Amino acid sequence: MSANFSNWLRRRQSRNALMKLDDRQLADIGISRSEIDFLLDGTRQHR
Repeated sequence: MSANFSNWLRRRQSRNALMKLDDRQLADIGISRSEIDFLLDGTRQHR
């Protein structure tokens, strides 16, 4: 399996897991739903 595909698959699995959390659970770990994709792409802006 190529590294790019492995990275994509890991990001997809992480996104799916994070999207299953409710907003309160996301807040407990310090992110909002709108930040998930940015976080996984490594482009999250610090608050």
